[in-house]
Amino acid sequence: MRDKIKVAILGATGAVGQRFVQLLENHPWFDVTALTGSDRTVGQPYADGVRWVLSGPIPEYARRMTVLPTGPGFDARLAFSALPNDIARVAEPALAEAGYAVCSNASAHRLWPDVPLLIPEVNPDHTALIDIQRRARGWRGFIVTNPNCTITGVTIAFRALHDAFGLKRAFLVSMQAVSGAGYPGVASLDALDNVVPYIGGEEDKVETEPGKMLGQLSDGRIALAPLVISAHTNRVPVTDGHLVCASVEFERAAAPEQAAAALAGFQAPPVARDLPSAPKTVIEVRAEPDRPQPRRDRDAGAGMTTVVGRVRADPLFHVKFVALSHNTIRGAAGGALLNGELLAAQGYLAGA
Repeated sequence: MRDKIKVAILGATGAVGQRFVQLLENHPWFDVTALTGSDRTVGQPYADGVRWVLSGPIPEYARRMTVLPTGPGFDARLAFSALPNDIARVAEPALAEAGYAVCSNASAHRLWPDVPLLIPEVNPDHTALIDIQRRARGWRGFIVTNPNCTITGVTIAFRALHDAFGLKRAFLVSMQAVSGAGYPGVASLDALDNVVPYIGGEEDKVETEPGKMLGQLSDGRIALAPLVISAHTNRVPVTDGHLVCASVEFERAAAPEQAAAALAGFQAPPVARDLPSAPKTVIEVRAEPDRPQPRRDRDAGAGMTTVVGRVRADPLFHVKFVALSHNTIRGAAGGALLNGELLAAQGYLAGA
């Protein structure tokens, strides 16, 4: 790409916003020209307004950038949004109306029928909704969203299995890292020596979002995949990495060995294979009986690879397995960044 595309990071001082700042350093396609934050930080140099919680220093390019308010007026084509839902619900449509392309990590607009809920390896064709969205809403820009961090890696695995055997039902139990709650997140007395068997709103997202992503786009709308999911979501004392135990029923029976082969052999559609942030291995299948593990496997593929293990027969359904993905990279900032790269490759940022 000859000229870099100007991008903004919305909510740049929060935990996911910091991941965007980190991942966009020296990006080959994107140049960060704006950082936005809360009223508390607006007008300050980024290094003064942020409480940096990631490993490594604040990237040098961002340290002296002045934090801007979150609203139209900044110089960028594309906005990566790490905004909280209550702010995103209003701010993101306003930015889209003003002509910005918005890649959102928030859940506020994921289930809008004309908003792509996107994983490039799963449903890159759903970006066709952008033209429908613009016409219906009269926007010059648009909104694209990435899914809930817990279901991201599982949905990538589901894509491989659905293509091979068809999916009918799934039973999921999550073990979710504390970083998924943001910063400062879960109180230490709740997190340490404990498992919290409730995360507000999470089970609904896990049960509904895959149906949209695995659905078929036809005549300007998405026909949801006929997949029924039952989910339990739990917060566990792990820093990063969401682990999900999955039992699945297929439309066409398959042995564990066949399922493992379908997972290991899965490739992204051609349009998504060579994007700068795309992992070389989309799904890594581990043969060891005790993998994947968050501490040992979450950074596979620079945090963008889904790691699957313990693929075996299920006495209730057909197959069960364990899937791991890095929740703040693959499931949040890295996923949205990959969406932005897909939009650039498909030409949607040329006139945004």
